[in-house]
Amino acid sequence: MFSNVRYEECLTFDDVALVPQYNNVPSRLHPSLETWLTKNTKVGIPLVPANMDTVIGDELADVLIQNGGIPLFHRFTSFENQAQWVEKYKDKCFISCGLNDMETTCKLLELGAKGVVIDIAHGHSEAMCSFIRTLKKQLPEKEIIAGNVCTPMGYQDLVSAGADAVKVGVGCGAACTTRIKTGFGIPQFSAIRNCAEIARKIRVPIIADGGIVLERDMVLALAAGASTVMMGSIFAKTKESAAPKFTKVEGDKEVTLVKYRGQASKDFQDEYYGGLKKGTVPEGVSFYAKCSGSAQDVIDGFCGALRSALTYGGAKDIKELQRKAEFVKVTPNFTKESHARPEYLTLN
Repeated sequence: MFSNVRYEECLTFDDVALVPQYNNVPSRLHPSLETWLTKNTKVGIPLVPANMDTVIGDELADVLIQNGGIPLFHRFTSFENQAQWVEKYKDKCFISCGLNDMETTCKLLELGAKGVVIDIAHGHSEAMCSFIRTLKKQLPEKEIIAGNVCTPMGYQDLVSAGADAVKVGVGCGAACTTRIKTGFGIPQFSAIRNCAEIARKIRVPIIADGGIVLERDMVLALAAGASTVMMGSIFAKTKESAAPKFTKVEGDKEVTLVKYRGQASKDFQDEYYGGLKKGTVPEGVSFYAKCSGSAQDVIDGFCGALRSALTYGGAKDIKELQRKAEFVKVTPNFTKESHARPEYLTLN
């Protein structure tokens, strides 16, 4: 046995299922979807479009706000564009920053942004904690979302530094290759569950970032202890996203494609920074996907699934779902058994 190997089981969303609970909720329309984005800010839905350049923009922000959400804008654009977002969505939006943007960040916050997402790939660092402490000292009334981390110690350290919410998830995004390139990361279900054990005591919300493919993954992330769920590719594929759109003919039909990319992809690094830094490798990819339709349809689909899930969990809200959640480990055959199996016959 190696002394530095932790022989514990870590699970992905596909490895677990929720056990139905006794239900006294009268209707699927009865449960509340309200939750906490940060320890001081409540939102009407637990869905958060990722703060990425091919995801969030004005159109998607408008739809999100209409549904009770708050947009987290990305940092990969000019100061002027960011200032326009802050002016348009004053006191309802968050901006984003890296660890070299203190002056710009303070200016945008002073213009009226509600808070900031301090956004780096490996957020459990001295540089991150120092940045949080410095910013909180300068602008104590502004809220800070920090990340990303995937361990309880990472969560604890960012909260101790002053974070008002923490993004949990390393290497599980649809356009991320960090785990493949580096070998580092924790399966997302376990990452959320482990951090949530501390979050329940400290009461600083977790934003589960990455790994969401189906509605069930969102439900599992919330039941495991996340307060909100951040989704990149799912929102990027909507017609209101900031992703570039292209038209392609397939047979006799025109289809709309979107371009989605990770911020650590070669595609993005070449365009935004003029190339990869010497001695580094990309930790993300870019790809084209079919447009899924409107953002409202996506929100309705995920929120409808969550309302149904809450009744299966005997819960009137997300907090009660978390308190009552009982998980079982499943085999790969569970996924096969869970999908519909139509035979696709027609009468013509």
